[in-house]
Amino acid sequence: MASKYTIKDLERISGIKAHTLRIWEQRYEILNPERSSTNIRYYNDSDLKRILNVSFLNNNGYKISNIAKLNDKSLLEEVGNFFNSYRKESDQIENLVRCLMDMDEERFENTITNSIEHFGFESTIENIIFPFFRHLGNMWQLGVVTPAQEHYISNLIRQKLIVGIDQLKPDINPAAKTYLFFLPNLELHEMGLLYAHYLVKSRGHKCLYLGQSVPLDDLANITETVKPDILVSLITASMQDTSLNEFIQRCDEKIPGPEFLLSGRLVLSVEENLKLPSSRFKTFADFESFKKMI
Repeated sequence: MASKYTIKDLERISGIKAHTLRIWEQRYEILNPERSSTNIRYYNDSDLKRILNVSFLNNNGYKISNIAKLNDKSLLEEVGNFFNSYRKESDQIENLVRCLMDMDEERFENTITNSIEHFGFESTIENIIFPFFRHLGNMWQLGVVTPAQEHYISNLIRQKLIVGIDQLKPDINPAAKTYLFFLPNLELHEMGLLYAHYLVKSRGHKCLYLGQSVPLDDLANITETVKPDILVSLITASMQDTSLNEFIQRCDEKIPGPEFLLSGRLVLSVEENLKLPSSRFKTFADFESFKKMI
């Protein structure tokens, strides 16, 4: 069954004000909404895709009067010309959104591969992939994408990160430290941690990657065995059995010695009330800050 969107939904997804969309409808017939039995206008998936293309060209200097003259085929061709030029990183965020909506895996992978070639791996992840994920979250809330689609795309990007890590052949760092990467028990949001792993390994440090959902007792045992210099974790979801402050306190008690570098949505959202037990616990707000720490 096709999705139905209100004009406010289109505003949130496209960034075009509802008032402007109404003017464009009346003056240029950019969209032709249907009406419900109660005479309320609504838009379908085709309308959403069209307005995203219209918004993209308008943001890149095309006059709306000229865009309105383009049929759907010509509109797609004009947008495609921009995407294929790889002039701006922000263009490729829009490209990934369209790949997602069309479930076009081949074009999605080509977009990421070509972005890495044109802009570099780190710039692609930070300026294209992560902003795309934020946009994806908004689309998920509006029901434009399903959880299955989100997982599908997330796994494609996860594979790219793993391949990027495996392909690294960094120079030997004479001041190399040992970093251990983990997510707390029941934490599954791994994308940021994988990228942190890439950044550290690319700087010539030794990396031990434990990944998702590591119980604290297991983390303590492994740390005792391998004796890392620094532990890194990005915590996104609320903890079910304890508070963040209690978790950090238990880390301090069970894992003496190494530094902890912490970030993630949960860490940053409670930062003002965060109680770090000692100076060996540090937080970072973004990956630029993290790069300065490693």
